[in-house]
Amino acid sequence: MLTNERKEQLTRVCQSMLRCPSVSGQEGKVVEAIKEAFKELGYDDWFVDSYGNVIGHIKGNKPGKAILFDGHIDTVPVPNREKWTQDPFGGDIVDGKIYGRGASDMKGQTSAMMSAVAYFAKDTNKDFEGDLYVAGVVHEEIFEGVSARKISEAVKPDYVVIGESSELNLKIGQRGRAEIVIETFGKPAHSANPEKGINAVYKMADVIQKVQNIEPPVHPVLGKGILVLTDIKSSPYPGASVVPEYCKATFDRRLLTGETKEEVLAPIEALLEELMKQDSELNVKVSYAIAQETCYTGETIEGERFFPGWLYEENDEFVQAAYKGLKDAGINPEITQYSFCTNGSHYAGEAGIKTIGFGPSKENLAHTIDEYIEQEQLFIGAEGYYGILKSVYNK
Repeated sequence: MLTNERKEQLTRVCQSMLRCPSVSGQEGKVVEAIKEAFKELGYDDWFVDSYGNVIGHIKGNKPGKAILFDGHIDTVPVPNREKWTQDPFGGDIVDGKIYGRGASDMKGQTSAMMSAVAYFAKDTNKDFEGDLYVAGVVHEEIFEGVSARKISEAVKPDYVVIGESSELNLKIGQRGRAEIVIETFGKPAHSANPEKGINAVYKMADVIQKVQNIEPPVHPVLGKGILVLTDIKSSPYPGASVVPEYCKATFDRRLLTGETKEEVLAPIEALLEELMKQDSELNVKVSYAIAQETCYTGETIEGERFFPGWLYEENDEFVQAAYKGLKDAGINPEITQYSFCTNGSHYAGEAGIKTIGFGPSKENLAHTIDEYIEQEQLFIGAEGYYGILKSVYNK
């Protein structure tokens, strides 16, 4: 499928994306590069939604099912550019590796999906049943699955392929993620007379010790629903000569399949109620973190930080079709699960859309200094996406 000419084109598409800095909320330039690539690759049409997601479309000659390839195009920042040995926005090739921020997370995978879809449509003369979509998704790094909601509303896919790095293995699930906020409310006082106040940090310290004793559930495949403290803040800050009247602690909770928002908070709520009965000065509450960000389009994206887990059986028909396609492409994938959260939290976890994950490169290259993707991995990844399409559409 990948001729030398196509390999060169795929490489150029990847490089053009890497040369556009695109931290979350500033993806406008890479969206323009993707639109140019859609035009070059022969897509039928494309559009940009209000959040700034860019979605390319190729229509088959017959009606049928829609498959969506999902690749996020936002990246984490480059805080220490001087530590890179290669230009983080150069897309330079050194020893068979394409360097740049987002090369493995996940502009490389997105370029491979864009190219594979176009080559499949061309090679079949669009003689397939359904619609092919590729989405360049914004704000994933800080809001897994939230901007993806607009994409599934617009294209209503029957199947989704998440392109996050999987080392060429087939992913059929992941734990989700929730950010849980516990707040304690005290009473300010001069630090020379602390007994006249209620120190919210001292109260929080007691709460944290008790919360750590909560045993989260365990899933036989996905593992532990971890609950761990990740952040703590007090107010006023800085608190010179003042007993803090407020304290907020944030916990990361890894979600297992089927867990609801109410079920996850229930044991914490029960614990806090009991602690308040024991301590009349304790005023504490728990909730999910709510975040609000501004998209490069000017639109506001907002939501609770609760991103569900999901898991499919190995004998699921879409899983088996994807597995066959990868095998036919010469890839020998293991069937495993992602260890991190992806946009699959929306597609599979919220919307119940058949979803799998497959992507070239290693997940531990994401967010690193001198991030890169190997050209050979890029090419094999494109062959894998092409193979999935052949299998799903029986070509």
